[in-house]
Amino acid sequence: MLIDLVLFVIGLLMLYYGADFLVKGSSSLARGLGLSPLLIGLTVVAFGTSAPELFISIVSSLKGKSMIAVGNVVGSNICNIALVLGVTALLHPIKSQPSVFRRDIPIMLGISVYLLLISLNSTLGRLEGATLFGGIIAYTCFNYIIAMRESRQGAGVESITYDFTAAQTAYVGSRSRQILWIVIGIIGVIGGAEILIDAAVVIMKDFGVSEKFIGLTVVAFGTSVPELATSVVAAMRKEMDISIGNLVGSNVFNMLSVLGVASLVRPIPIPGGFIDSGLLVDYLVMMAIGALPWLMARKTFTIQRRDGFMLLSCYVVYVAYLVLKS
Repeated sequence: MLIDLVLFVIGLLMLYYGADFLVKGSSSLARGLGLSPLLIGLTVVAFGTSAPELFISIVSSLKGKSMIAVGNVVGSNICNIALVLGVTALLHPIKSQPSVFRRDIPIMLGISVYLLLISLNSTLGRLEGATLFGGIIAYTCFNYIIAMRESRQGAGVESITYDFTAAQTAYVGSRSRQILWIVIGIIGVIGGAEILIDAAVVIMKDFGVSEKFIGLTVVAFGTSVPELATSVVAAMRKEMDISIGNLVGSNVFNMLSVLGVASLVRPIPIPGGFIDSGLLVDYLVMMAIGALPWLMARKTFTIQRRDGFMLLSCYVVYVAYLVLKS
């Protein structure tokens, strides 16, 4: 048991640092090739920050652990809003752009509804995966057009979902080092995902809990640790550069890209059925928690400390429900 827990932690660390190396190496290479920071943020950074969820779901699908693949995305989305946003708002109120509430959150909820509908047949097949992956391409192009339009109008691009300034940090000048960092990053996220899933399966058997529980809780929390750590540090320094829009964008990317690619690689069945397995309840929780920031801040565009407490309470109640059910 102890060895498996150690391996699980090693897998998480490999995912975290692998994604970090991948983002820095890829963004540096893209800058060296003359791509704009905006385009790098919409593509390289967006992909890199979701690399842990992506490779966890792909490896889980290939290993036949489909409930970990789906649970990882659903649980990570719940964790991003309820835990990460909740803890951050408790430390310091978060002011966001109006467009996040008028555009980004409704888009996220619309995609959640679509994901629920295509999951009703208890399988995410390659056709469904193709529509999801097509959606992330359309979403990226849409964000790029909006960002360029706002930039020309002098409005800035703060409302766009991903933090493009991240693409300008830690520039690696050497082309050979850029490629080395990319290779190390890819090895890290793939190897980390492999180790983490194998350890999670053993732990699951030892504790007698389900794949879904592991995916919704431990794995989902692990892949959200970078967002949580970054947000907490930013809140403590009162540098609220981590916006609601970044978390909403991460959720959109998880649903469209992570599940899209994973189901394209191999169709993802839902053992026991979408409704009977209880996954319908998890989807509904994900959608309800996703709507809470809109309900809380649609007028002031600010998540207050009391809102953060409510979000965090929702996460605690949900995890308690999963533990009791398990």
